[in-house]
Amino acid sequence: MQFWQALSMMHPDDMLELAPIAEEAGFEGIMLADHLVAPEKFDSRYPYSEGGEAPFDGETPFPEVFATIAALSQITTRLRFLINVYILPLRHPIQVAKDVSTAAIFSKNRTVLGFGAGWLREEFDCLNIPFEKRGQRMDEQIPLVQRLLAGETVSSAGDFFQFDAVRTSPVPTKRVPMWVGGMNPAALRRAAQFGDGWTGAGTTFDETIALLTRLRAERTRFNRLDENFDCLVPLVEELPPEKVGELVELGMTGTVSWPLEYQLPPGSTMQDKKDKLRELGDTMIAPVNR
Repeated sequence: MQFWQALSMMHPDDMLELAPIAEEAGFEGIMLADHLVAPEKFDSRYPYSEGGEAPFDGETPFPEVFATIAALSQITTRLRFLINVYILPLRHPIQVAKDVSTAAIFSKNRTVLGFGAGWLREEFDCLNIPFEKRGQRMDEQIPLVQRLLAGETVSSAGDFFQFDAVRTSPVPTKRVPMWVGGMNPAALRRAAQFGDGWTGAGTTFDETIALLTRLRAERTRFNRLDENFDCLVPLVEELPPEKVGELVELGMTGTVSWPLEYQLPPGSTMQDKKDKLRELGDTMIAPVNR
């Protein structure tokens, strides 16, 4: 079982202090978040909270994710880095491939590209990218990014991206895992069709059962059930071992420790955060890995 620690929406200075502690505590990797901007005003509703309020504002840190991975990889040796989620349709596939390649090379193949469609319409409006077509853009982008990362010569004459034959160099020495985030039918289909894994956004046991069952059916439809595939499931309730076992049987390979700001009282110090990571290593990770 993989255990990932979310260090999302945290100042880079804090990440530099906490990443080595997360590695020491036994976490598989850390999760980073992605937004280019936070509009001063927006009407879009955050889909993963009951009231629709976004968990960030204009002062929330969102350091550029690939530069962050390159930096954190230099002070760790084993820890992996997952972007959950990178808003893929906001970017051009050539730029994505270049950025992912660079992070993967500097991290010695410890980069995982977790991506999704995005929910903040105003962020798309800022860049004049049609929000309603973001799913179609992704379906066109994903194979292009995968082929560029593999070092192939790639051209495109698609609906959204047109360019003559190009290559990017250098490329990683191993395949960069691409995990699709999201819990709607399109996200599950996309994960099954193109992805090396899937990430959720916080679910109960019953909700997770339904999602993993649907995902297995989609992977069967695309004849990919025998391929290696990760399912990272952030749980919103504590489960007994037998229920966790049921989820593992359905394909769950890992879970997430929520951001430390959700686990500690306001005003917690850096030492409190380090102590919490070590405590999680002793109480959550070590018993499972014995």
